[in-house]
Amino acid sequence: MRPHITQAIMDHAKAEYPKECCGLVIQNSRKQNYIRCRNTAPSPTEQFSIHPEDYAEAEDTGTIIAIVHSHPDATTQPSQLDIAQCDLSQVPWVIVSWPEGDIRTIMPTEGVKPLIGRPFVHGIWDCYAIVRDWYRLERNIDIPDFERSDGWWERGENLYMKNYADAGFTECSGELQIGDVIIMQVQANEPNHAGVYIGDGLMIHHMYGQLSHRVPYSGYWQERTIITLRHMNPPASAGFLSE
Repeated sequence: MRPHITQAIMDHAKAEYPKECCGLVIQNSRKQNYIRCRNTAPSPTEQFSIHPEDYAEAEDTGTIIAIVHSHPDATTQPSQLDIAQCDLSQVPWVIVSWPEGDIRTIMPTEGVKPLIGRPFVHGIWDCYAIVRDWYRLERNIDIPDFERSDGWWERGENLYMKNYADAGFTECSGELQIGDVIIMQVQANEPNHAGVYIGDGLMIHHMYGQLSHRVPYSGYWQERTIITLRHMNPPASAGFLSE
């Protein structure tokens, strides 16, 4: 990173401390600039959210080549949320620690994150994301994403039951087929979890706060199953889905 960009980022982190600063590195021809942005996060000492108007204005001035934020009173070690959002943005992320004064760049990984062993980040890598990504990888089907905020199952939003038909699924019964989606109710007052049946008595899923993994579909999970779903346009080959 060019020295004047590094210095501009450090100056911004210092000015915003103890809140997280956020900004964008812009390239226009051979020239690079750092643009300060407003942090609109509800808890700006713990997270950041770039104001949409600031992001749009920056895009008008050049190509966004990096997204920047600071970690007040912490190291530059990226959180799982940082890593997930970096991958989602497909743009390098620059993290600066203040007052420590270190700087680190993390690079996005291309494509879909492996279905097994991914960390849990709600809304990015969660049980519904596993379902969508499995269908994209195994069946070349794009399942629509739905806006969801953490804890939706505690507010009566009932997202799985309200949206499964719009996502291309219908209720099914009888023997499970590979790719059937299993909707479960886990420590909640409404269905709040999903897995994909992958055959041989196994499903893949992604529980809150855990790594995604395969488990036998029996006992505990069968007892919590509310409905099983099948995609209305399945290909000749079978597939797999989970939350």
